[in-house]
Amino acid sequence: MLFSSVIFLFFFLPVVLTLYLLPSQRWRSFLFLLASFVFYAWSEGGYILALLVSIFFNYLFGLWIGRLDGAVRTLSGRIDARKAVLIFGLVFNLLLLTMLKYANFLSMNVNVFLSWLSLPHVQISQIYAPLGISFFTFHAISYLVDIYRGEAPVQGNPRALAIYLAAFPKVLAGPIAQYRQVVHQLDCRIITVPDMAYGIERFVTGLAKKVLLANPLGAVADAAFGLQPENLAPYSAWAGILCYTLQIYFDFSGYSDMAIGLGRMFGFEFPENFNFPYISQSVREFWRRWHISLSLWFRDYLYIPLGGNRFSQARTCFNLVCVFLLCGLWHGASWTFIIWGAWYGLFLLLERTWFGTLIERAPRALRHFYLLAVVVTGWVFFRADSMGFAITYLKSMLGVHWGSVRTGQFAIHLNNEIFTLFVVAVFFCLPVSYLLKRLCTPPPVGLASFYDFRRTGFYVSYALILGLVFFASILSLAGGTHKAFIYFRF
Repeated sequence: MLFSSVIFLFFFLPVVLTLYLLPSQRWRSFLFLLASFVFYAWSEGGYILALLVSIFFNYLFGLWIGRLDGAVRTLSGRIDARKAVLIFGLVFNLLLLTMLKYANFLSMNVNVFLSWLSLPHVQISQIYAPLGISFFTFHAISYLVDIYRGEAPVQGNPRALAIYLAAFPKVLAGPIAQYRQVVHQLDCRIITVPDMAYGIERFVTGLAKKVLLANPLGAVADAAFGLQPENLAPYSAWAGILCYTLQIYFDFSGYSDMAIGLGRMFGFEFPENFNFPYISQSVREFWRRWHISLSLWFRDYLYIPLGGNRFSQARTCFNLVCVFLLCGLWHGASWTFIIWGAWYGLFLLLERTWFGTLIERAPRALRHFYLLAVVVTGWVFFRADSMGFAITYLKSMLGVHWGSVRTGQFAIHLNNEIFTLFVVAVFFCLPVSYLLKRLCTPPPVGLASFYDFRRTGFYVSYALILGLVFFASILSLAGGTHKAFIYFRF
């Protein structure tokens, strides 16, 4: 079930929200958890078992950590009992993730190595990775680590932990809410009129990003990447990857807006996930603005425990490389994702050298061009199905290959509507909302009445615009532009 589907918009959400807002609050948490399980099972069917297994065992690991104290004796000496259980829990979660998401990838690469040695191949059945497994696994790890560190209490209520791991607004694609950030919201949530209004605003904004911008631009990207790259002229290859650059931003930030908006409607405050990343001036800044919750997760649960930047320069570089290789692997079981992560790790290392100083001293426009060049090139690896395809596509962008007669098949996608949407999308990559909010800043003394009038007019106009945007989004859905969110793959 997609947030942008008719069944969700006109059946699931209205029914669940209406029941949730009934005067009696006794069954709210139970209703929300039941709705979350129905939502996940609707999309994944029997694979909800993986989610239930994760909830059950992480609840037990949490209780175990909470009840232990002191050290235990082993063959190698004495270790902290709580740390031993934590390690056991982390291994369990990572094994679950590996078996369901990476088993096929690992067996394929092991078989390549066995072929070199002329040994029999490993034979395993094709394993399907449940939607959202990377996200609820990272949530589970956050829970165990946070209670081990004493940054949040052990969750004695299994329903509350299940809500944390399975909450339907974020279970499939985040944002990744660290346990200590939301633990106080799991048992008691207060919903106010401003919260509901803000939630509706964010949800409609995210829906419009997905349906009105990401889907049409994604059709162009799909057409470009659906052809053999050597058959694309440079302008066609560039059109495809630029449309994908905008598609993935509006697709994923749109999902995040919808998830944050839904969370606010039900009393949760999920962390922000995007902050206009394409206006960044460096790769370091980009990762402070792109998929913020994932960046913070890797910082808090991997980079800092590895030592962060507290040791030598070589150790810091090693930590960065580890983080971004794993970040790439987290996105998908493919070498293209690993190269994508290594690509960013490379530039983050370069920005710690004289190259970074050079970039900082460069004109603002040049810094921005540098960042976009790195990002757009990286998206080629992210979107391509194989390394060979990615390399050939980059060659087409550089003019090494020139399109054949099949280029005309792609040109039909570049119409006036797409050009208009492209310009609109570029415009909304800028912090337009911040500029609009300045219209409602407090006025000088003596202009309060004018300010109230201007503010009222602004909010009325904004509400009407949101209504029109929602109506346009529904018409677009009725027209058949129904596509899954990109990050559901991860």
